Amino acid sequence: MSTFDIWLGILQGLRTTAAVTAYGLVFAVPFALVFGIAQFLSRGITRFLVTAVIEFWRSSAVIVLLFVFYYVLPVVGVTLSALTVSALVLGLNAGGYASQAVRAGLQSLPAGQREAGMALGLSRSRILLLVELPQALVAMSPTFVNTLIQLVKATALVSLVTLTDMTFRAKEIAQTEYNPVAIYSALLLAFFVVCYPIALAGRWLEARINSGRGTSRGI
Repeated sequence: MSTFDIWLGILQGLRTTAAVTAYGLVFAVPFALVFGIAQFLSRGITRFLVTAVIEFWRSSAVIVLLFVFYYVLPVVGVTLSALTVSALVLGLNAGGYASQAVRAGLQSLPAGQREAGMALGLSRSRILLLVELPQALVAMSPTFVNTLIQLVKATALVSLVTLTDMTFRAKEIAQTEYNPVAIYSALLLAFFVVCYPIALAGRWLEARINSGRGTSRGI
């Protein structure tokens, strides 16, 4: 089997990699927004509880969480599919990191904007939705792109819960073709082909944002 054939064989797992990434975003984006905003707005015991949830998903080893959710939960009567477990664990782990970008983006805004909104009679929730969050989301866009790349790369672990992703396909090919250099080089190239366009899109987005900010300053 040539290196090109090996690479094509590995790409047969791309559909699973894409599915886990897309499904993971369903968990990651709401988690990042809700918990990032909650950490920004809350105080006292509420902030402590919100931070505890975020740190649980950020600080726990992803591979251990995959095993717990896939192999331990059925013991207590909760059975989830391998795809759901993978998306849930990888998505909430990525969402935990992204939530800190949301909180930091909101904290970076000048307090004068909030005070101006209050002077106009806007409620705190309307100031957040109409003034603060749109600006923070634009500033956080490059960070979200980096988080998306991390999410794609993390899908290399889902083969441990029986999903046939690109890493699983590489292992399957390795069982019949003793050519580790070609197989794992092809796997490396496959992830690069998937992630590099996302990185380019992130650079383009960052350049657009910086260009827009420069225009605003000029005006």
